[in-house]
Amino acid sequence: MLDLVHKLRGDAANLPPRSSWQQIALAWLGGALAIACVASTGNWLSLSLLLGSFGASCVLVFGYPDLPFSQPRNLVGGHLLSSLVGLLLLQAFGPQWWALALAVGTAIALMMLTRTVHPPAGSNPVIIFLAQPGWGFLLFPTLTGALLLMLVALIYNNATRTARYPKYW
Repeated sequence: MLDLVHKLRGDAANLPPRSSWQQIALAWLGGALAIACVASTGNWLSLSLLLGSFGASCVLVFGYPDLPFSQPRNLVGGHLLSSLVGLLLLQAFGPQWWALALAVGTAIALMMLTRTVHPPAGSNPVIIFLAQPGWGFLLFPTLTGALLLMLVALIYNNATRTARYPKYW
């Protein structure tokens, strides 16, 4: 037990370096543009295309676009897989706390297995268990919204940075 308490103190490592003002401004603008695109497209089509987890996705794809978690396959695949798991377990077991726990754990494991880990997508089963949507949730907002975010990220990150985005598909 004492060893666990000592571990809680951490390694005393230094904080990572602060991002440059340019990186911060570009991430801010990218996130704002992406959510504006998804929200306005949904409004125009009279569809719900937003998920709360998309805000966290913007942190990754615009703030840290070179990370594996930020790549298009992770963005789209992670959201799609996690929503599918959430819907399957909600339908199979109903809105039980233990079914939600299994859904989140299963989504994490399947994202790791398929190499589509996208941390914001881990919240999709929670969103699904709270909202209790139908199967259409997989297409609107999950897939359509994630594809729109990916499109904005592809255009924006390649227009504003010298590095290529994505690193891989």
